[in-house]
Amino acid sequence: MQPNTSAAWQNSIPRFETFLVISAVLRIVLILYSEWHDAHSIVKYTDIDYRVFSDAARFIIHPKLQDNIAKGPLAPLFFTVGDPYTRQTYRYTPLLAILLLPNEWLHPSFGKYLFAACDLINGALIYQILMSHILPHVKSLAPDVSAKNSEHFMRAHASLLAATHLLNPLVFTISTRGSSEAILCTFVLLTLFYALERRHNAAAVMLGLSAHWKIYPIIYGVSCVSAITSQRVNAQGWNFAYLLRNLVGKQALCFVLLSAGTFIILGAICYAMWGYPFLYEAYLYHTDRRDHRHNFSPYFYLIYLTYSSFGGTSADLSIWRQLLRSPFTSLIPQLTLSLGTGLVFGQLSVGLPFVWFVQTFTFVLFNRVCTSQYFIWYTLFIPLLVPCINISWKKWVMCGAVWMGTQALWLAEAYKLEFLGDDVFLGFGSEVWFMSLVMHGYLGSS
Repeated sequence: MQPNTSAAWQNSIPRFETFLVISAVLRIVLILYSEWHDAHSIVKYTDIDYRVFSDAARFIIHPKLQDNIAKGPLAPLFFTVGDPYTRQTYRYTPLLAILLLPNEWLHPSFGKYLFAACDLINGALIYQILMSHILPHVKSLAPDVSAKNSEHFMRAHASLLAATHLLNPLVFTISTRGSSEAILCTFVLLTLFYALERRHNAAAVMLGLSAHWKIYPIIYGVSCVSAITSQRVNAQGWNFAYLLRNLVGKQALCFVLLSAGTFIILGAICYAMWGYPFLYEAYLYHTDRRDHRHNFSPYFYLIYLTYSSFGGTSADLSIWRQLLRSPFTSLIPQLTLSLGTGLVFGQLSVGLPFVWFVQTFTFVLFNRVCTSQYFIWYTLFIPLLVPCINISWKKWVMCGAVWMGTQALWLAEAYKLEFLGDDVFLGFGSEVWFMSLVMHGYLGSS
């Protein structure tokens, strides 16, 4: 009876293409709804970042608007182009603003459709990675399924797992509200796919592009190099001296040079056109960022209490307060854990999806700023980990329910602050901060 039950389960799962169509329709409906909602409601569905992106794109194609000529050293030699950084709070690569130029001449929601399309691409990449590199190696996945039906079983399983990303409310609301995280996720998944295919040159180029888009994917370079060296080290047996020699071996060195070269070339082109504003807003700003606004980070309340506007200038603060509020202080545990786990786990046979999940999770957990968009950075890998983690579906559902519950507690306090104007920064360690600790405590323990 067990094989028949298994076959029935397989047949009840829609094809991946069906999930893809459902996901596309869902996103189109939400984007159309967002246009109606924004026109009729004070509280907008569209994220404020999307307006920032759109304004930056408008500044690029209208260089005379507010005297926003690009300030790069080579910009005057070619053609007149606008400066996206004229738009305050635009702290992204200029390539994002260029991608959203059709917002100006085609349709204001073009960017949302682009982000939604990247969602679908990400689902397809997750499906392909599962079919090519994850499920074929999970022998205990379906011991009762015959070899004849194994591919059909894998397709059903891969479709279901890819659907958990495509139909994840966190994913489709973030992209349809106008956040650009889906593009970054596409670059990261392409990097992972090429790395698993052992097409290291393509993976290196995609890693350089990902790091240019947003700096954090640079942490994956450590695990990639570590994995490259482990392929040779494992053949020789574990030897630390041999490992060190291979870290500067030909293949590893080529990967580093290609990824770093891609990152530098893209940065040099952008600097040539937009100058220091690009360097500062896209990269340097984040090294000295002191965001005292409420967010999920366990650091935010500490930043709030030591923020200079509450206690004079930075020089007026005591040495320990200056040390606590320094962004570089938080980088120590963050980079130690994210880079250290990449170096160590990359040498093991646990697989790059698991290594990247751990690296990203520790990076986000100890980041000085953490919003809902940051959760996408590591939940992206969860569908790739499910077949390799031996826990029941009930436990997966329970973990998800507890996560949503703790996040709802935080959002309830944030609602009191943003919409009701209540003072939630004082009292028992700040209610918002306390709820963020509860949520991070749960995530860390799970």
